[in-house]
Amino acid sequence: MSTQRSEDVWQHLAACRGPSQTIFFPPGRLERRSEKRLREQRAKEICQTCSVQNECLSYALAIREQHGIWGGLTENERRDLMSGGSGDQRSGAVIITTQGWR
Repeated sequence: MSTQRSEDVWQHLAACRGPSQTIFFPPGRLERRSEKRLREQRAKEICQTCSVQNECLSYALAIREQHGIWGGLTENERRDLMSGGSGDQRSGAVIITTQGWR
């Protein structure tokens, strides 16, 4: 019998699993602004191809994840979304489109 919670199964389907997962989080050293932008863009490109992008973003918002790219959004983008508004604040719903979140 598996102890894996059914709501976490999406993580096994995530496009970010594997060797490329390091680009989703800042390195353990100081990162130049240009390096950070490039790393984040690469991570977001992977997110665009992911079949579980909505689940990933919903998870990050639900636990208020403070680090890394989740569901195609940076820490700052998720913080802005939570504080202001592009998502449905009552249900925590976020709509992902091919152009990004809204």
